Amino acid sequence: MTSMSNYGDLRAELETLTTEAFRPELSEIDRLPTLEIARLMNGEDATVPTAVAAQLPLIAAAIDGIAERMARGGRLVYAGAGTAGRLGVLDASECPPTFNTDPTRVVGMIAGGPAALSTSIEGAEDSRELAAADLDAIAVTADDTVVGVSASGRTPYAVGAVEHARSRGALTVGLSCNAHSPLGAAADHGIEVVVGPELLTGSTRLKSGTAQKLVLNMLSTITMIRLGKTYGNLMVDVRASNEKLRARSRRIVALATGASDEEIEQALAATDGEVKNAILTILGEVDGPTAARLLEESQGHLRAALAKASG
Repeated sequence: MTSMSNYGDLRAELETLTTEAFRPELSEIDRLPTLEIARLMNGEDATVPTAVAAQLPLIAAAIDGIAERMARGGRLVYAGAGTAGRLGVLDASECPPTFNTDPTRVVGMIAGGPAALSTSIEGAEDSRELAAADLDAIAVTADDTVVGVSASGRTPYAVGAVEHARSRGALTVGLSCNAHSPLGAAADHGIEVVVGPELLTGSTRLKSGTAQKLVLNMLSTITMIRLGKTYGNLMVDVRASNEKLRARSRRIVALATGASDEEIEQALAATDGEVKNAILTILGEVDGPTAARLLEESQGHLRAALAKASG
């Protein structure tokens, strides 16, 4: 059982965190008209991109490290508790349909496991050992990158994940919303997006959560651009798993090639519906098997495959 002195220490620590700071000027926010509260909240949210902008060089450096490891078969693993953990799981779950990645390549780990996605299992965040066990369960290696996500930058689960991953030789990133955080100090790449005190004291699902979502979007999206999962700003690796995505596949081929509907249908039929391959058959004037071979030789980079086709 946690002693009162431990609670006192934790309370004192929280009081030093920007994300936990109390704002006296908002102490009567509950008495304001709804529209005024909405305006205040919107104004707060507008400051988040500027805080992210201050960290862009560090974000870019982390992305280059992630892409380098993923290019040789490594994985991108997010680890966090509560809101931070849920955001990591969300980002990971959206990579397969967007970029046609294997579901094991981008992984979201949340303290307390899948049940914590919909139910608060906040006690799990206090265990470094749980983070180490979760990483051992997926056998983290030196080719992997582990991103610890924590608004406070002190959550034991996130810090423990980064420390354990580093001991296994993995690249580590610490994403937090407080300066000089234990998480940032523990990681190879510390990204600290200081968004300031929240509208509701300590409610880090607000600005902090928004900041984390923006950075996670960058980490996964730009990594996938670096890995050749796009052609320009087109999602050429999109997986056509429903009617909307099948229609989007045809539109992407059309935007990339300017081909007629008939040509597009023929190209997709010749490539089992693979958008990237279909584009290559049209622009490179090659057949389906040749397109597949050129893309394999080019590690999936469509521009490189096109250069080989025309060369």
